[in-house]
Amino acid sequence: MSSPQSTVASPQSKAPRVWKTVGCGLWTRRLLLVFLVFASLTTSAQTTNLTTGFGPVQITLGSSNGPQDVDTGIKVLTVLTLLTLAPSIMLLMTCFTRIVIVLSFVRTALQLQGSPANQIIVGLALFLTLFIMQPVWDGIQRDALTPYQANQITSQQAIDRATAHIRTFMLQQARPKDVELFAQMAKLQPTAPDQLPLRVVIPGFIISELRTAFQMGFLIFVPFILIDLVVATVLMSMGMMMMPPTTFSLPLKLLLFVLVDGWSLVVTSLVHSYGM
Repeated sequence: MSSPQSTVASPQSKAPRVWKTVGCGLWTRRLLLVFLVFASLTTSAQTTNLTTGFGPVQITLGSSNGPQDVDTGIKVLTVLTLLTLAPSIMLLMTCFTRIVIVLSFVRTALQLQGSPANQIIVGLALFLTLFIMQPVWDGIQRDALTPYQANQITSQQAIDRATAHIRTFMLQQARPKDVELFAQMAKLQPTAPDQLPLRVVIPGFIISELRTAFQMGFLIFVPFILIDLVVATVLMSMGMMMMPPTTFSLPLKLLLFVLVDGWSLVVTSLVHSYGM
């Protein structure tokens, strides 16, 4: 009786194994079919043009116009590279450098480690930059962008007109000595200021901005250094040599800065330093 049961049970136990094998073969055939379809699409894409896009933007690959497409691709790559560097370039070509350095000096002179925060200083410097540079932006909008959008001038003419406004602003703020330094290192012939290349004007402008910012920072430090000297002298005369002077000087600095409306004075000095 036991032997018939074993013979009947053995086919039932082997049935799942047969189904598993069949299932694996089916999935293998499906994967092979997908791979063949993908390979055929890839081969056809290499031999034909592939155009894709979203809305008005279209990207075409594999066109027969080889040299022209390569030139266009290089132009697009150059534009994308300039866009990544545009924030740094624009910040160095505006009054942002001087403003953010002077505001950092104010925080250091007050002996405040994280107040105001870096985000607040950078944000205030950006808005002050927009305020001071507004006449320059208006000139660029009037003489370069508006005619270019109206198809009255070419892109190169628009760039030249915008560059002229930026160059005029930088030359007004830069010291002639700094600009002449880079002109001599570039071995340029005597050139009119409005014809100087930007590779000479920009570094001269940056050096001048750094020098002016450090001069303003020194003037900001002077009253706070006097407070430190007075507090240290008083503590020494009272025999409190182990007491840190900053314990008393910091509240006095904050009180003085608030009473004289320090932020208003600093911002007013920065704006007036650009002739506004």
